[in-house]
Amino acid sequence: MLEQTQKFNQTKNFYDQIADVHNLSFKVNGYRQSLEKYLVAHDLNLPDNFSVLDAGCGTGMMISALYGAGLRPFQTVAFDLSSKSLNVARKEFIEDKKVIHNTVRCVQGNILSLPFADNSFDLILTCGVLEYVPLDDGFAEIARVLKPDGFVVFVPIRPSLIGKVLERVYSFKTQNTRQVLRTVHNHFTIVEHHKFPIVEPISWSKNLFLLQKV
Repeated sequence: MLEQTQKFNQTKNFYDQIADVHNLSFKVNGYRQSLEKYLVAHDLNLPDNFSVLDAGCGTGMMISALYGAGLRPFQTVAFDLSSKSLNVARKEFIEDKKVIHNTVRCVQGNILSLPFADNSFDLILTCGVLEYVPLDDGFAEIARVLKPDGFVVFVPIRPSLIGKVLERVYSFKTQNTRQVLRTVHNHFTIVEHHKFPIVEPISWSKNLFLLQKV
């Protein structure tokens, strides 16, 4: 328990220090645009007044992509371990004319202990956070707060040369795709395993799983 707490504190401090640089990198690498295109192309048939959680939001890239794709949640929660990242995200949401920032609530906390009731969200976005925790534990907690038939857009770091570099830089562990697939089935049905086009920089380090709770 102590070791896990120390690891979370180290991760929080690291992202507090790099939040501004991290945010700038997402502005220039085209990741947001790739996620927007994916969300535009996939109608998730979400209910009216749907709610969204970005679990491990960082500086808000996935939420910005969501609104940029034309989706309009009734309520959005930006959740992250790093207070500095959340502060940067708040500013980004206010400055981004496509984001209805007064519908976005920022919450700080631990991905393995989400401060939300069971079956709270229709859609959960998560990118770059489950690499820090035991995968099954992370999926179990996400499944707990997702409504029945709700969707997860899961964007993990894929095993690759760039993935190995990112492991060193960010001190996390990429998950073998086969292990991801096995673990996912404990909690979700895989609707799609999407591989971004090679011409898009996001494809060099990430892929995407669209999951549905059953």
